[in-house]
Amino acid sequence: MGELIGRVTHFFPKISVCVVKLEKPLKKGEKIKFKHKEEEFEQEVKSMQVEHKELEEAKAGMEIGMKVDKPVREGFEVYKA
Repeated sequence: MGELIGRVTHFFPKISVCVVKLEKPLKKGEKIKFKHKEEEFEQEVKSMQVEHKELEEAKAGMEIGMKVDKPVREGFEVYKA
């Protein structure tokens, strides 16, 4: 398992977007893994936003919106894949 980089704080199912509170920096294009108990999946970071502004890179401590390939829930952990 890679390094823990954040946790999901919200999920918006209609638009398939989650909010992640970052503990470590994250860049667009990086591979990440969402994990909660037995559920997990990997995806590439295709889009990150803060207040509707697209970001290439996000810093630790930021809360970012991110499009996800599968539904997640509050409490999912996010790792570098």
